[in-house]
Amino acid sequence: MGMLKNVMTAMRPTFQAGGKLEKLLPIYEAFDTILFSTDRQTDSGPHIRDSIDLKRVMIIVVLALIPATVFGMINIGYQEALAQGLSRSWGANLAAGARVFIPLLLVAYAVGGFWEFLFAVIRKQEVDEGFLVTGLLIPLIMPPTLPLWQLVMATTFGTVIGKMIFGGTGKNIFNPALTARAFIFFAYPGNISGDKVWLLGPDGYSGATALSIPATVPGEHAVRLLNSVQQFDFSWTNMFMGWIPGSIGETSKLMILIGAFILIVTRIGSWRIMLGAVLGAVFTASLTNVFSSYSTNTMLTIPPHYHLVMGGFLFAAVFMATDPVSGSYTDRGRWIYGFMIGLLTVTIRAVNPAYPEGAMLSVLLMNAFSPLIDYYVVKGHMKRRIAHYAK
Repeated sequence: MGMLKNVMTAMRPTFQAGGKLEKLLPIYEAFDTILFSTDRQTDSGPHIRDSIDLKRVMIIVVLALIPATVFGMINIGYQEALAQGLSRSWGANLAAGARVFIPLLLVAYAVGGFWEFLFAVIRKQEVDEGFLVTGLLIPLIMPPTLPLWQLVMATTFGTVIGKMIFGGTGKNIFNPALTARAFIFFAYPGNISGDKVWLLGPDGYSGATALSIPATVPGEHAVRLLNSVQQFDFSWTNMFMGWIPGSIGETSKLMILIGAFILIVTRIGSWRIMLGAVLGAVFTASLTNVFSSYSTNTMLTIPPHYHLVMGGFLFAAVFMATDPVSGSYTDRGRWIYGFMIGLLTVTIRAVNPAYPEGAMLSVLLMNAFSPLIDYYVVKGHMKRRIAHYAK
């Protein structure tokens, strides 16, 4: 590494003011800070008030995503084997899943990286490290059969519209990865919702996801419907473990909880937001269960503990809602912000069966309200302090 550092140091004058490649200085600095630590202080948001820099924060988030990523690839191979009536090892399933996931990952990083570098060169700014996480999150919240050209469009939309037009990392209002998913959902809904999103095997293999089953059968009990499905095992235990169809990174709640533990122990992710979201979902689902006897809407009968393992709720609560840029930053605000995400997720699922997965919209909606929440929390603190010192 010492030799590489010397080479990078020798190349620096070429990219600095007056050098032949001075316009490409952001690209040079991006590779330099990725390879080596920096002693430069943060001069724009998000501000990390610690000895750790933004790059290390992003790398820890990536490490927390690895369990869900590896399992996601194994599950792709498992679902493919299930479609073909095969029985193969975890290693073989991992290899089969990697052949599907890695192209998605490379496309997301290539497209997102292109826009990051382009905007950095045009604006003469440093390349933000934020896309280290966003580039991994985008394929993880997509189904494995999403066409690559659609992923290109979604990544472009999420990067440019979701972040760069606001000024880059630290200035965006909405989570860029969820903005990319929202683009796919509204532009190409057939590829991300319904019972045709999982087509694997030589002849194709489709099946309804866990949330779409109660959403389309009125007047029944959700748990009874899920247990009656022959094609997949939609028991609570199996949905917790993750051996079900779904977006690549969202299926295994066990792997997501391992990632949550890493984020909480390293103090990178807010446990208040995560727990607040869970409490909000449990509270709202308990209410819908009470009123389920007065309606034929099957979604109202889903028990609270089932909501936690169905769809992308837990993934969104752990990795999306805790985004330090688009989420709340005050302690009390985080409780409110997280609780409302859980409340809105269950509400959207229950009252709108046409859109049974409410996690994406709930996080994006609360992204818009997080500054307002923090504003009133801080204002309340100021009022109490003024009243205290006025005594």
